[in-house]
Amino acid sequence: MLSLTLERDSHEGLFPIRIDLKTDAQIIALSGPSGAGKTSILKMIAGLLTPDRGHLSVAGTVLFDSEKRISLPAWQRRIGFVFQDNRLFPHLSVKNNLAYGRFMNGLGRDPFHEAHVITMLDIEKLLARDIGELSGGEQQRVAIGRALLTKPQLLLLDEPMSSLDANRKREIQPYLLRLAAEGVPMIYVSHNADEIAELAGFVVSVEHGIART
Repeated sequence: MLSLTLERDSHEGLFPIRIDLKTDAQIIALSGPSGAGKTSILKMIAGLLTPDRGHLSVAGTVLFDSEKRISLPAWQRRIGFVFQDNRLFPHLSVKNNLAYGRFMNGLGRDPFHEAHVITMLDIEKLLARDIGELSGGEQQRVAIGRALLTKPQLLLLDEPMSSLDANRKREIQPYLLRLAAEGVPMIYVSHNADEIAELAGFVVSVEHGIART
């Protein structure tokens, strides 16, 4: 169960942000035009942007509560974040990119979980390769794998397929559906109606910082 009511006043010229949401859907879509505030909402959930008011809980664990003065730092929230530009390190191999998120979150290696993620995303044959040798779809699968190896209780995806062509999008979608089937809840940001229709079970529309279900 994801439960949140987050508000952020206008800061540094940005319009106010507000979202009120409670759902047990596995894939939640944030839909809206570019600049509507979708990424800001993800950043508040992840702990990269601080709300002025509200609360946030995931699976019963409180991550933020302004009244109780609770605000867990990003690294303690167990939230995986897959950015639009994937943010992989070109000087590291696929294997070392996968390990980076786990290392930064202070997690020990779990060979069984690692093998499961690698198999599920079908990236075993890529482990020794450099990032620059991968297609866009392969890079996004590696970015998703890096996030999953942090054992997140929630996965945030910020327009992960916006830079991919139609074939690469069709390559990624089955993996996202497989994640949902395995019990990994996710919030998926997109302004593409077709992607949302194929993936999401719950849609939130965002416009000028206001999220509406």
